[in-house]
Amino acid sequence: MRFAAVLVAACCGLGAASGDPANAQDSIPTSLTGAKGDPVRGRAIITSRQVGLCLLCHSGPFPEERFQGNLAPDLAGAGKRWSEGQLRLRIVDSSRINPATIMPAYHRTDGLLRVAPAWRDKPVLNAEQIEDVVAFLTTLKD
Repeated sequence: MRFAAVLVAACCGLGAASGDPANAQDSIPTSLTGAKGDPVRGRAIITSRQVGLCLLCHSGPFPEERFQGNLAPDLAGAGKRWSEGQLRLRIVDSSRINPATIMPAYHRTDGLLRVAPAWRDKPVLNAEQIEDVVAFLTTLKD
């Protein structure tokens, strides 16, 4: 279970939760690392124009960041709208919920086409970074 990426979009979904990311339908309920992430690092990943690229499509409660996207849901209130496991699945591979999404699979490498050689078989974010982003997004309750 890994990844390589493209861009971003909204996802919603209903279904049975599963602890196996490969079979997850609505969530990945357990940490990919076995530990909680760091919300401070997660915020830095989200706002980074070199790492997460989240603000390319999303907007959020980041007043210091100019030129936030409007293609995908606002991240404000993400922790209220989705559970930790639902957020994790949306970041790992949102196509499991919405096959038509334009959001990149941030932690999957298999089954991807047209990936630059430098990025083949490499996830956009490693498991620790995924957990950091999840930890931050769960703090966004308003």
